[in-house]
Amino acid sequence: MDVKLIRMVTGEELVAEVLSWQDGILTIQNALVVIPQQNQVGFAQWASVIDQENPEIGLDMKHVIYCVECAPDVVKQYAKLFGNNIITTPEEKKLIL
Repeated sequence: MDVKLIRMVTGEELVAEVLSWQDGILTIQNALVVIPQQNQVGFAQWASVIDQENPEIGLDMKHVIYCVECAPDVVKQYAKLFGNNIITTPEEKKLIL
């Protein structure tokens, strides 16, 4: 699972799983829109009435300003929402006796 932060020309910032990027089309699924709040951010479903059996969305790259890595905390939160098939660096485990 490749989770990215995507900035649209409309100003929206999305957090989504990128499935492919070819021929000028960025294909994503499980997109969340970032909602700025006081000293933090929230998330809401971006395409709320999409067919769950065909969740892929094709974005024309002329509508995308950038597509970059997300902060690690955002990736962890995304994984909690959409499954844990995301490769992350494991946290250090400590044995308490």
